Amino acid sequence: MSSLVARRRHPAAIAVVLLLGLILTGGLYAAFAPKNADAASGDTQAVAAGHNLFLANCATCHGLEAAGGDGGPSLVGVGAAAVDFQVGTGRMPLANPAVQARQGKVQFSSEEISQLAAYVASLGVGPGIPPSSLTSGGGDIAKGGELFRVNCAMCHNFAGSGGALTRGKFAPSLMDVSGRHMYEAMLTGPQSMPVFNNSNLSPQDKKDIISFLQNVKTEPSPGGWSLGNLGPVPEGLFAWTFGIGVLILIAIWLGKKAA
Repeated sequence: MSSLVARRRHPAAIAVVLLLGLILTGGLYAAFAPKNADAASGDTQAVAAGHNLFLANCATCHGLEAAGGDGGPSLVGVGAAAVDFQVGTGRMPLANPAVQARQGKVQFSSEEISQLAAYVASLGVGPGIPPSSLTSGGGDIAKGGELFRVNCAMCHNFAGSGGALTRGKFAPSLMDVSGRHMYEAMLTGPQSMPVFNNSNLSPQDKKDIISFLQNVKTEPSPGGWSLGNLGPVPEGLFAWTFGIGVLILIAIWLGKKAA
């Protein structure tokens, strides 16, 4: 009996159990670990083409291996969504260093942007490009408005018209931004914007916010001329300027009449 127990407790058995445990753990992690939602990241041809585009257009700042370089941050782990937003809105490639990258003319085709996104996505796990079902509207507008006012209005203005920040930075207007790029901005936090991951705002919350902003774009102004929805400062300035101008004209007319 004692010899049987000794055979069952052979040291090699412990090593085998540990090895099986490691294999099982690795298999489970590979199966259930978060993966990039961008299907293009698995396309080796797209990754290779994106790598060539990166070397020709981005490596000067971000380094040959995208690990950061002369003024450009590392792109490892930023995901396809960050590339699609930055390149798809014309903010990158950055022509001149500035306090903040501005939206500009898009320099690449949709296919080239997808290839660049696939290459960067292959460098590390990061947010993928969202599906159109989350970015094309159709959400709860009322809830989206509430979420926007709580999380976004302090920078982007109550109607998404943008606003000034500190040190020469600004929150851009959202009136000419697509739903896809809005969603990607919430996922990746470009410039001074914080990251709103799925723990902060669920995918449905983001969809509701996008739906609210898309409704604001088409909603008529019940108060008349909105003056860009920039708030009371430009409205007050207009009222003072226009009002004083009218008073000056009336004073001139009365003076001429009295003469």
